[in-house]
Amino acid sequence: QVHLVESGGGSVQAGENLRLSCTTSTSYPDLYAVGWFRQAPGKERELVASISRSGEVRYYSDSVKGRFTISRDDGRKTAYLQMATLQPEDTGMYYCAVSRGPAYDEMVTSPGEFDFWGQGTQVTVSS
Repeated sequence: QVHLVESGGGSVQAGENLRLSCTTSTSYPDLYAVGWFRQAPGKERELVASISRSGEVRYYSDSVKGRFTISRDDGRKTAYLQMATLQPEDTGMYYCAVSRGPAYDEMVTSPGEFDFWGQGTQVTVSS
């Protein structure tokens, strides 16, 4: 069992920035690809960004491309989601998740491929 703890959420005004962190309990974070998902009220959970085990391959949804940056620091056992120029439509609960053992540069994008999930951190953006 791998435990994930998200932090960094909050309430901000449109145009402001936030950085989310996801810290893992595993001693081998390099074995996992990482994804950030969000779920807005009344909507399905969607993948906004993911990063391969190598850290070299990244995916972004069209809605956040150019504004969000995913990164990882395996030495700190932490992944990050830097969110810039936030908009009200970015409001939602943000979850990190990890996928065990994909290929080193494999991109993981399907929710079913993620094995462990955090409890989430709320992001609220007001106009």
